[in-house]
Amino acid sequence: MLKLPPQPDDCELCQRPVAGLTRHHLIPKHLHRKKRFQKLFSKEDMITRTLWVCRPCHNAIHKACSEYELGLYYNSRDKLMELEELRGFVEWIREKPAGFVPKVH
Repeated sequence: MLKLPPQPDDCELCQRPVAGLTRHHLIPKHLHRKKRFQKLFSKEDMITRTLWVCRPCHNAIHKACSEYELGLYYNSRDKLMELEELRGFVEWIREKPAGFVPKVH
């Protein structure tokens, strides 16, 4: 059976200590059945490639680009941080208190 990474105490993007972390699948689950992704990644890799992130960071990831682009090009923490919009958001929210949730426009 596959083992998923354990949940840390801090968001893996902004490093804030947040109690309610969410699991972000670096290769979105609905892409696991696509032939292109099956050729590029093993089943184990698709399932276990995850990040534990706070809800604001999770929302910012999905706002930055499409799920297809996330799975194909931004499928690691380092690659995600190459997205200028996401990197700016993470640097901004990193200084906020743990319970801070930005207002959505």
